[in-house]
Amino acid sequence: MTSIIRLTPFSGVLDESPLCYMLQVDEFRFLLDCGWDEHFSSQHMQNVQKHIGQIDAVLLTYPDNNHLGLLPYLVGKCGLACPIYATIPVYKMGQMFMYDLYQSRHNTEEFDLFTLDDVDAAFDKVIQVKYSQSIALKGKGHGLVITALPAGHMVGGTIWKIVKDGEEEIIYAVDYNHKKERHLNGCVLETISRPSLLITDAYNAMYQQTKRRQRDEQLMSMY
Repeated sequence: MTSIIRLTPFSGVLDESPLCYMLQVDEFRFLLDCGWDEHFSSQHMQNVQKHIGQIDAVLLTYPDNNHLGLLPYLVGKCGLACPIYATIPVYKMGQMFMYDLYQSRHNTEEFDLFTLDDVDAAFDKVIQVKYSQSIALKGKGHGLVITALPAGHMVGGTIWKIVKDGEEEIIYAVDYNHKKERHLNGCVLETISRPSLLITDAYNAMYQQTKRRQRDEQLMSMY
């Protein structure tokens, strides 16, 4: 059965702006990441605010400001109350990153876009998941199953797989790393076959990475 699938980008297209998209699958709407730039642009904030009442779940991929920086503001100031899904490392590091971001701003300027209480309130809503753990959504999301898969690039980094009624498969894969590194495995994108929709980027499509031995030597020579 064919579903209605619609992707609305709030930011993160045609440039290196923070990642934030709304994915509609029939009547259910996911917020895919909710990044904010280092200048805390009001445009990013306003784009999401207009649709805040429609969002049914948030899927986070990485713990940095570019992927989840807007989360405390959306929960604390806009009343976002839906479930938020993230891997355990993204949850733990994301909370620390947002604490640090608030303190660094608060110590140098008048900063009132969000508070530490807003950070706590936002991360209290996070449902922590493990890789390959499938979660069947309920209510409006009946028939939808979400699964977190390794994305490489950073500990806890996530490729999200969304499956509707066991048939239509949607893959949200951004900022992933194909190669296995010293501290973490590469992504599992090559194990995914012909999804109905692939949401991805191509920032580093032409990048030629040096050999690992040379990278290790460069790293050691810096100290």
